[in-house]
Amino acid sequence: MHTPLLEKLSILADSAKYDVSCSSSGGKRKNEGKGLGNAEGMGICHSYTEDGRCVSLLKILLTNFCIFDCAYCVSRKSNDVKRAAFTVQEVVDLTINFYRRNYIEGLFLSSGIFKNADYTMERLVRVAKKLRLEHKFNGYIHLKTIPGASEELVKEAGLYADRLSVNIELPTEQSLQSLAPEKNFKEVLTPMGHIKDQLVLVKEEKKLFKSTLSFAPAGQSTQLIVGATPESDRQILTLADGLYQNFNLKRVYYSGYVPVVTDSRLPIISTPPIIRENRLYQADWLVRLYGFGVNELLDEQNPQLDLQIDPKLAWALRNRHVFPQEINTADYEMILRVPGIGIKSAKKIVAARRFAHLTWEHLRQIGVVLKRAKYFITCGGRSLETREWDEEAIRRRIIFGEKGSRASLWGSQLDLFQQAG
Repeated sequence: MHTPLLEKLSILADSAKYDVSCSSSGGKRKNEGKGLGNAEGMGICHSYTEDGRCVSLLKILLTNFCIFDCAYCVSRKSNDVKRAAFTVQEVVDLTINFYRRNYIEGLFLSSGIFKNADYTMERLVRVAKKLRLEHKFNGYIHLKTIPGASEELVKEAGLYADRLSVNIELPTEQSLQSLAPEKNFKEVLTPMGHIKDQLVLVKEEKKLFKSTLSFAPAGQSTQLIVGATPESDRQILTLADGLYQNFNLKRVYYSGYVPVVTDSRLPIISTPPIIRENRLYQADWLVRLYGFGVNELLDEQNPQLDLQIDPKLAWALRNRHVFPQEINTADYEMILRVPGIGIKSAKKIVAARRFAHLTWEHLRQIGVVLKRAKYFITCGGRSLETREWDEEAIRRRIIFGEKGSRASLWGSQLDLFQQAG
């Protein structure tokens, strides 16, 4: 690899690191024995680490040249950074060479927008097409769909990519106009709609014709930046829930705002909102997989997620009237709402109690986190707790541990902290 290409790789890999929507879960592209790579059944890692740990997804931009001037983006046209661009063949060669050296198992390819959306998207598609057709590459490919690209190019991209993503970036049209005035929601949602329609069409055709070509078998995703604009967690989760419902997204990724450029329109922060980002992921999980509604987790009076405790525990503490649940008779849906019980454990409980009356020891063996669950369940009519704990006491015991003196000490410090803040 000659020096100019190494320099391009350094620049364009660094520029791509702020996009978190590169999960590859769901890809099932098989290798029939006549090509390179295999995306079936693999847990493909998603990040490039500086200390040399497992690198299995080549994550780069095609170019960091961009005609847009988004306030939060390190590649915006007014930012004074070193620019570079790969040719289509260079990306193909890098992917194949890295794969053969066992550095990667797939490719995540995004790009700044140069000339226009279609010009950029056509080159992204050409990379995937060359890998699939000329090199018989069966590894994972994730392509970033460029907002404003034509429906034909989006459909072609889905024929060669395992996953497509279109980043919304900001939660409201107002914020988008403020920080990224060249963009609008319509140009983002339109390709999302094209991808969804094509996924539905291919699914129906496959019922009739087994030879129907696959289209983005790992679905589509998007990214939202958290903390660059004033939207509440409730607004963000409501938007995400709408995207899941209306566009069949596999995932919405939340990226805590990182101040990589200076701009008067952006907030001044010392550290990215990592805890808030984590709470949003937890709440998103509850909405997608646990049957919670956004309005159950957040409302107009409480629009922000609790940063001290996870949203499932916060909901349970606010709704003590529905607890305790008897583990031997409770519905599966209610068992899922008990803090300390996940989906796998809930399924095991429902399956096991058909054959035996469950005890606390059974729950331990199943994997229930009893230090959380014991405040919200009974087992055979019995509780592990001999006294009735109020909401604040449970919160403190879970956060700070169960030894009374320690919980009391930390609780007092917490009170002082809250009064001071």
